[in-house]
Amino acid sequence: MAAAGLDALLLTTEPEVRWVTGFLTRFWESPTRPWFVAVPAAGDPVAVIPAIGAHLMRQGWVRDIRTWRSPDLSDDGVSLVAEALREVVPRGGRIGVPSGAESHLRMPLDDWARLKAAAERDFVADGAVMRRLRLVKSEAEIAKIAHACGMAERAFARVGEIARGGMALSRVFRDFQRLCLEEGADWVPYLAGAAKAGGYGDVISPATEAPLSPGDVLMLDTGLVWDGYFCDFDRNFSVGPPGQAVREGHARLIEATAAGFAEARPGRTAAEVFEAMDRVLTGGAGGSDVGRYGHGLGMQLTEWPSLMPDDATVLVPGMVLTLEPGLELAPGKMLVHEENIVVREGGAEWLTGPAGPEMADLQR
Repeated sequence: MAAAGLDALLLTTEPEVRWVTGFLTRFWESPTRPWFVAVPAAGDPVAVIPAIGAHLMRQGWVRDIRTWRSPDLSDDGVSLVAEALREVVPRGGRIGVPSGAESHLRMPLDDWARLKAAAERDFVADGAVMRRLRLVKSEAEIAKIAHACGMAERAFARVGEIARGGMALSRVFRDFQRLCLEEGADWVPYLAGAAKAGGYGDVISPATEAPLSPGDVLMLDTGLVWDGYFCDFDRNFSVGPPGQAVREGHARLIEATAAGFAEARPGRTAAEVFEAMDRVLTGGAGGSDVGRYGHGLGMQLTEWPSLMPDDATVLVPGMVLTLEPGLELAPGKMLVHEENIVVREGGAEWLTGPAGPEMADLQR
C-alpha cells in the first residue's frame, strides 16, 4: 500500500472481505445489503457491516466492528463507513478501491456517489494490491483447494453409479451434486456440462431432460466448495465406445494439458503456458473463441490470471491454476478438459489426479 501511495483500502466484495477478515457466509447471495471493510496502511481493519452479520464477524479476529440496521433506504451504511474512513485516513489521503479486471464495486452507484462526497478523501484505484495478495496462496489455502479437489475426484470416480444410457442429463446433474455432498463438499455452487454425440456444442449450458444415448460424450465440470475454497475441473465420459475423432481429440487434450503442466514453472508467464498448450492443439494458431486455456483458482471459481496470449503475468510459487484446453472436433462439436495445479519452486504440482488419454466408457 505504501508503494502504491495508499493510506487505506476500501473492500466491498465477498472474496476481498473474506480474505482480510475470514468472514465466511453464504448470506452474500442476498444482494440487498452492502458490506464494507476499511484496511488502513497502519493499524487493524475496520468492518462496517449490517447488524445481522455482527455475531458471525465477532467470531473472527477483527475487533473494530461497526454496524447499522440494514436495509436502510435513507442511509444504508454510507455515513458510518464515511466516518470510519475519515478516522483512519488523513485529510488529503488516498483510499484505494480494487478497480482492474475481474473487480467490481458491490454497492449502489447512488450510495457510491454519496460516500465519495461524505468521506472527503480521494478514492483511487488500488494499484492491483488485492489482486497480487490473492494471486499467491498460502500453504493453508493450497491444502484447502487440494482437499476440495479430492472430494470432486471421488465423486467423479462414482459417475458410473448415476449415469447410464437412457437417463436424463438433468438427473445426472442432480445426482452428481449429491455425490459431491456425500464426499464432503460444503456446497456445489457450480456444475456445468453437456452430453452430445461426437462432442458437445458448449460447456456452460444448464442440463436438459434429453436422455443419454449411445455415442454421447458426457462432460461434467464442477466447482464445489470446502471451507470457502473451490476446486474447478472436469471429466469426459463416453456412452458406449467413443468414435475415432473423440478418442483422438481426447488424447490431444491430455497431451496439451501435459504440455501446459511442464511449462507452468516459476519465471514463465501465463501466456507461455497458453502457448505450450496451443502448439499441441492448433500448431500455435492462437486458440479458439473461448479465449483462454485456464485461469487462477481459490476463493473464487475463476481468479486472476487468464491463460491467454496477452496475459504477461509471471508465475511464482504458490499460484494455483487450472489448465483447461479445448478443441473443436467439427463445427458445433468440441471437447474440453480441465485439471488443477499449483506452481512450486521446481515446477508444477498436480492438485487433481490427471486423467489419462483414454476416455472412460460408462457402458463398459
